[in-house]
Amino acid sequence: MVESVSSRSKSLVDVFTAQFQYSGSDRLDITVKGQDPLGRYFAPSWYLVNEFKYRGLSKSKYKETYLLLMIKSREKHSQEWKELLARDKVTLVCFCKAGTFCHRLLLANFLEELGAVYKGERRLRDVR
Repeated sequence: MVESVSSRSKSLVDVFTAQFQYSGSDRLDITVKGQDPLGRYFAPSWYLVNEFKYRGLSKSKYKETYLLLMIKSREKHSQEWKELLARDKVTLVCFCKAGTFCHRLLLANFLEELGAVYKGERRLRDVR
C-alpha cells in the first residue's frame, strides 16, 4: 500500500503515542483542533471527526478515510512528512483515551509502513 524507505541504513523515527496531556519534548499534537505547525498535516478533518463522533461513521470507514487523507497529505506536503520521518523520536498525541480506537494509532501504523518503528503508547507518568 505505502512505498517503504528500505534503502536507508538507519531506521527512521521511533514513534510513540500518548494522550494529549503528555508533555515530553518529542510531543506532536495531531489533533484537528491543534495549533502545531507540523502536526496539522497529520490531523483528521473536522468532517471526519464529526461523522465518527456524532453520526455513527464506522471504525472501518473512518480508518479508510483517514488513511486516504494521509496519502494525499504525504503527496501534497512531502517536505513535512520527511521532516517528521527524519526525527529521532516523536510522540503523537490526541484526546482519545489509551486503548481506544484512535487516529494516532492509525498514523503510527502508517508511519511503520514508511520505515518508522512504533514503540507503543506512553503512559502519562513516563515523561512530564
